[in-house]
Amino acid sequence: MILLCSLAVSDLMVGVICQPIYIADLLTKNSFISQLSIMVGFSICTVSLLTISAISVDRLLAVHFHLRYPIVVTNCRVKYILGLMWSISFVVSGFNLWSKRVYHLLVAPVIFICLIISSCCYIRIYQIVRRHRSEMRAQEVSVQSNNNERDGTHVVELRKSAMNTFVFYIALIICYSPAYILLNLNGFLHMRWQPEWNFATTVIFINSALNPFLYFWRLPKLRQAILNTIRQMLCKQSEEN
Repeated sequence: MILLCSLAVSDLMVGVICQPIYIADLLTKNSFISQLSIMVGFSICTVSLLTISAISVDRLLAVHFHLRYPIVVTNCRVKYILGLMWSISFVVSGFNLWSKRVYHLLVAPVIFICLIISSCCYIRIYQIVRRHRSEMRAQEVSVQSNNNERDGTHVVELRKSAMNTFVFYIALIICYSPAYILLNLNGFLHMRWQPEWNFATTVIFINSALNPFLYFWRLPKLRQAILNTIRQMLCKQSEEN
């Protein structure tokens, strides 16, 4: 839940901070605003990317160590990792002031590593899910104890949670691939394709705008909490009227 809160904050910052600065950059063509747009935009979007990768690792640990998961993944460790990710993102964005080419060569591997980590995690999750399904089918033939039934239910819940976050990963791949390709081309060939950059940046912003709808669609507990909050707000308004 802490990781999802971090992702929600970064996505909100993209809409409230990054997109207005980016639009101001397109309209004014001011060098200061351009530098600010690149640094703030890429740093916050990198946080979203790192957080989604961390969520994929978290879901893998939840499925693989389903009984020891609360011991392995503690709130203190998650907060420490999140603080490290936010710090690294903003520090790396500072390289843009020194050399855009070096900055692009730094950001491109970060995107690539995040995509590889997420891909490996979900491949492994798929393998574990297949094994669990085979074990559960074998257990259906024999008589199960209450503990086994509880363990099986817990595994099913973790499996559903992992597969729900897989949708975030698909959106991540689609939205960050254009930027990754352009970063590599710009880093090695040192070419500026402004229309292509505008497209890649807009697609990344779309990912942050799309994530809240994906949360609402794929996370039942979050969807229920939102609906309950809306009902409470409507009830208060009706009582005041």
